[in-house]
Amino acid sequence: MTEPVPSREPALKAPLIVLLLAASMPALFFFQERLPDMGLSMALFPRRVVDGDWTGLATSMFLHGDWAHAVMNAVGALAFATPLARMLRGASGAAAFALFYTACGILSAIGYVLMHPQGLDPVVGASGAVFGLIGASTRIVGPGFVLPLLHRRVLTMSAMWMGLNLAVGLIGLSASGMGARIAWEAHAAGFVVGLLGVGVLGHLFPPRVVRIAPGAEPGDSQG
Repeated sequence: MTEPVPSREPALKAPLIVLLLAASMPALFFFQERLPDMGLSMALFPRRVVDGDWTGLATSMFLHGDWAHAVMNAVGALAFATPLARMLRGASGAAAFALFYTACGILSAIGYVLMHPQGLDPVVGASGAVFGLIGASTRIVGPGFVLPLLHRRVLTMSAMWMGLNLAVGLIGLSASGMGARIAWEAHAAGFVVGLLGVGVLGHLFPPRVVRIAPGAEPGDSQG
């Protein structure tokens, strides 16, 4: 016997926590522009982290380079945070979402520092945390089902995202003389954290309904 699976919610009907996250990025940049140093003192400086000043690991994700940067990350959060937020229901789910997003941001920054331990240039942006959301959404199908890490769809989508990330990173490197360097290493680290971390959340917040159908995969009936 097969239990009914609820129809997929509209893609544009984002949960409140996602709307707040997306709105916070341009809102925070509005205030960042009014700081004496544009918030540069709170950016991530890899060499400072190595020397023991870890504050930039957390604060840098709340800063952006310009309005385009802030809006782009806000749109990315709006699109890719929604599947995860729908899976993490209730007050405990909202707390788990906030912790997951923050962990993706901090660990992506650590990944960047490990790649550039002597780096002196400031790094800002929520892109690493947003890529964590992308990694998580890569494994989520239907109403909160988490696919196995080695599922063909997960492997294919992961390869696509990392290929795109590398390509964008190379474009940024070629334009680095104009101050346009892209921290693709942080993106990759955040993606991996999200890809792995959502498996844990899938066990803590299982789907409310389970369909039992021989040979079928979760979400097969979704339109």
